Amino acid sequence: MTDAERNGIFESWIEAHKAILFKVARAYGATHADREDLFQEIALQVWHSLAAFRGDSAIATWIYRVALNTALAWSRKERKHGRGRQDFDAATALLVAPPERDPRIEWIYRQIAELDEVNRSLALLMLDGFSYRDMSQILGLGESNVGVRINRIKAALAARLGKEQTDGL
Repeated sequence: MTDAERNGIFESWIEAHKAILFKVARAYGATHADREDLFQEIALQVWHSLAAFRGDSAIATWIYRVALNTALAWSRKERKHGRGRQDFDAATALLVAPPERDPRIEWIYRQIAELDEVNRSLALLMLDGFSYRDMSQILGLGESNVGVRINRIKAALAARLGKEQTDGL
């Protein structure tokens, strides 16, 4: 594959599937700066992995797998090296007014962020409408394990939502 071909494929795939990169970066990055760093790290990994794409799965499925594996490795590295690091988002918020955000979306991302790494990945894939088979291939789990985990995630989120609505009254 020539550099020109690789550039063309990379640009078209990123343009078509950048929402995947944003979703994964948002789910695994704690701060805005973390999300930006992770997005770039995922894009870089997609670039480096292009030659490894065999066409055995859909492009979106392959990109999700690269993105999730990169995010998992990145979050482990950040946890290891991130102790004592200051959060500059709080200081930035004092200088710039944040854009209006849908509280429902913010709530679901907060809930997803509290899940362990595998369940967080499953939640993202579920929200994007992937089949159990695709999820099992992306994450290396059995289809029945995917189904059980998703049912538990849904039940836990429903319970949290019900508790928050009850507590708010």
